[in-house]
Amino acid sequence: MNYRPGRIFLSVPHMGGHEKNYVQKALEDNWVTSTGPNLPGFEHDICQHTNARHAVALNTGTAALHLALRLLGVKAGDEVICSTFTFVASANPILYMGATPVFVESEDETWNMCPDILRDTIIARLKAGKRPTAIILVHLYGMPANLSKIMAVADEFGIPVVEDAAESLGSRYSGHQVGTLGRIGVFSFDGNKIITTSSGGALVTEDQQLAEQALFLATHARDAAPYYQHSQMGYNYRLSNISAGIGRGQIEMLEKRVKQRREIFTYYKNQLQHIEGLQFLQEPKTCFSNRWLTTVLLPESHHPEKVRLALEEENIETRPLYKPLHLQPLFAQYPYYGNNLSANLFERGLCLPSSSSLTEEELDKVVKHLKRILEYV
Repeated sequence: MNYRPGRIFLSVPHMGGHEKNYVQKALEDNWVTSTGPNLPGFEHDICQHTNARHAVALNTGTAALHLALRLLGVKAGDEVICSTFTFVASANPILYMGATPVFVESEDETWNMCPDILRDTIIARLKAGKRPTAIILVHLYGMPANLSKIMAVADEFGIPVVEDAAESLGSRYSGHQVGTLGRIGVFSFDGNKIITTSSGGALVTEDQQLAEQALFLATHARDAAPYYQHSQMGYNYRLSNISAGIGRGQIEMLEKRVKQRREIFTYYKNQLQHIEGLQFLQEPKTCFSNRWLTTVLLPESHHPEKVRLALEEENIETRPLYKPLHLQPLFAQYPYYGNNLSANLFERGLCLPSSSSLTEEELDKVVKHLKRILEYV
């Protein structure tokens, strides 16, 4: 982030005040390590807010995805299906495992994985003699994917689903927190997310054995011995007790933060919807989005980069929509199935400032300059 005075950022941390109580207690009790009471406390809080049965607090959401693939038995040479319209961290763990990502296009309704294309992809891979080992389904920008149809396809072929809900804590599908309907779910608590631990993530699951194995692998896979003995390769993926303390204070504010982000979306929509050609992603009836970031599709006459740079001149940070992974140089060699919808979205889309701490004056400034740019430039 570029810290110029008066800058309006895309999405920044928003402290609630209680975080310092948990952190101060950890400092006073000398729990300044990767163990301590804030860790199980934060995991309990995650379960309480999501209705997940088990949670494991980790140092990043990417680590959680990596562990999820390891827990599901993904091996070198396997294929893992993944949403293409997402951040690179959704697919990098596939490469960590030595597996092959197979990218699936989005649907227009949610911008998330298309169930019909998913089914066609699985059939095509089976015909090619490849059986996908897992599916990584992303809930992008806080909008739930079409879970009922996607889970039906996954169940039809017996392929486990990992829900990448990194951006979607507080989002619900048919009343259920996203991330809790697949075999394993993943959340991120990075500094730009709806709540933060400064850097962190969590793995959630209904399966106690998977949760226990995740914790074992995240703490160097240390065997039950009075000395350091290791029979499996593990990782240093555990969240710190200090960061978990921040998380405990943050998660107390989750419902308020979701309400604030949704209000920001509504404000933008009410102020900008009259601009011809400007489009907002609407909520399907089954979906409740946390509106982590408000996204817009610009009129075709306005290129997102020109609009972004014009707003940058006013000290306002915006961001293009994600460049689809199948168009990234890192993943160009891997299979892709779809109609390039996400490429079209990338060519037209922009993420607007969405911090829950935005003031009315700051929102007015964003709207004023966006109107000026779109109507007169």
